[in-house]
Amino acid sequence: MTKPNSYIRFLKLVDVLNTKSSIRRLDSIEALLLNSIMIDDQAGRSILVGDLINLKLLGSQATLHKRVTNLRSLGYISLIAQSDARKKRVMPTKLSYKRLESLSSCMEQATKALTSKA
Repeated sequence: MTKPNSYIRFLKLVDVLNTKSSIRRLDSIEALLLNSIMIDDQAGRSILVGDLINLKLLGSQATLHKRVTNLRSLGYISLIAQSDARKKRVMPTKLSYKRLESLSSCMEQATKALTSKA
């Protein structure tokens, strides 16, 4: 028997959260893109669609463009036109912040459950 692990507990809580959600589960690339958007937003940095599409470690430009489109159609992000119409700023929506809060809550529950047993 292995010792309880807070990360495994966190993953289980996220899985429960995802199964209860009426919104389609994000795939791994969508989740990583949204995480990147939220990190930049938290730091007060603007992020453009082109910045996301150039994250080559996550996939090809076509793949990333499709995932950005998916995030927009699911309501996680909105695209704001800039003075140069070719550039669009990516803004997280209330749904993105709600997801972040839910994940934070799962993390708190996972660590709290294990520390209270100790």
